Amino acid sequence: MKYAPVQNFINGQFVAAASSRQLPVISPLDGTHLSVVPVSTQSDLDDAVTAAKKAFPGWSKTPIKERVQVFFKYKSLLEKHLDELARLCSEENGKTYGESVAEIEKCIELTEFATSLPQLVTGEVLEVSRGVECRTEYVAVGVVASIVPFNFPAMVPNWTIPNAIALGNCMILKPSEKVPLTCGRIAQLLKEAGLPDGVLNIVHGDETMVNAICDHAGIEAVSFVGSTKVAKLVYQRATGNLKRCLALGGAKNHLLVLPDAVAGMTAQNVVASMSGCAGQRCMAAGAMIGVGNVDHIIDRICDEARKITPGENLGAVINKASQERIERLISEAEAQGAKVLVDGRNAKVAGKENGSYVGPTVIDFVTPNMGVATEEVFGPVISIMRANTVDEALAIENANPYGNAASVFTQNGGMARYIIDRASAGMTGVNVGVPVPREPFSFGGWNDSKFGVGDITGKSSIQFWTKLKKSTVKWNAEAGVNWMS
Repeated sequence: MKYAPVQNFINGQFVAAASSRQLPVISPLDGTHLSVVPVSTQSDLDDAVTAAKKAFPGWSKTPIKERVQVFFKYKSLLEKHLDELARLCSEENGKTYGESVAEIEKCIELTEFATSLPQLVTGEVLEVSRGVECRTEYVAVGVVASIVPFNFPAMVPNWTIPNAIALGNCMILKPSEKVPLTCGRIAQLLKEAGLPDGVLNIVHGDETMVNAICDHAGIEAVSFVGSTKVAKLVYQRATGNLKRCLALGGAKNHLLVLPDAVAGMTAQNVVASMSGCAGQRCMAAGAMIGVGNVDHIIDRICDEARKITPGENLGAVINKASQERIERLISEAEAQGAKVLVDGRNAKVAGKENGSYVGPTVIDFVTPNMGVATEEVFGPVISIMRANTVDEALAIENANPYGNAASVFTQNGGMARYIIDRASAGMTGVNVGVPVPREPFSFGGWNDSKFGVGDITGKSSIQFWTKLKKSTVKWNAEAGVNWMS
């Protein structure tokens, strides 16, 4: 193993799990055995919750302007250790070094937003009647949990850690067992930044730990990011135990391409969207709908896709099972009559034969009922469907059960507005392949891409991570008694 065995992080210390059961941590880049991660037990979670509950009174009563000082320091540490974190992220996830750098840069932006929270949670005060004052203030929920996926080992944890903790909560973080190393380093940096012991705790494990978090009576709120299938189960289980829950699921993002779109810009954006992070992101372009004659743009898309080389400017998918599933979906579409214009199957990278790679793949003449059009492929694959009219294209987009993102490529502003207004997605774009909002705007989709109310980042996250306390105050007896009092 390249690294020491992964341990839980409880009350400011790395500690061994109660169980001796472990899972291997394998780099998808080349198959290197990086480490082992424990499959923690209920007693490990109990210890983490106990530490968090002990830390909560002191942390939540610390003024928010003091709490965010930790994140000013943490931001500086992220900048200082950017190269180290990017290399670790790339190693355990398989994305390229450049993509990993961008991921850490996004963590810095997320942390920067958290430092602005004192200006956003000031509450309100109003004299509602003579001598009677009403006040609102944001109060921390308590011990909260964040369950995060493999595709962004640093960014998704930082969707929740800075905001939730800066707002006064104490957190249990459950990383993906496929990529546990980066989260451990994040915990070290937060401790170095001055975060008190017990405010952040990390408990590793598999689906058993996810269920234990949803069931634990000491946890007040659960956030989850992962597949839609699991997001539904987490939401049902957590809310069934009377917790607040925000569970983000998968996606099948549709890009509508009109004949008047700028061919070069469109091709670059479509290919970057479908292949960035090897397509393993919930904002990736999974489907493209060509409206009318867009063959000239499809030709450019194929040209751009052929510039992408696995192992150079395209990372690996997470494991061999994922590689096999992606290639099966491509082959099934081909057997059903679709035309593979650029074929990424059987990709090999010299010197990394044990890696898990799928090359960029462009499939034309896909029909909406094919598996490659309905499933979240989570690989560098774009499925092209054809429509004669914009309304026909919108009907295809609206019929898909997900709702993270939709974009349109056109130079017609009125048509762009028409499509955005009718697309069934929480995040939309015009001539943008990945319409992710930047801070302070929040991240969150619709339909089967999100379960729960609010969003996980930005201003909208404040409502999830806090409770609103309302106070009505009257001091002057001479004001008399009326219906307000």
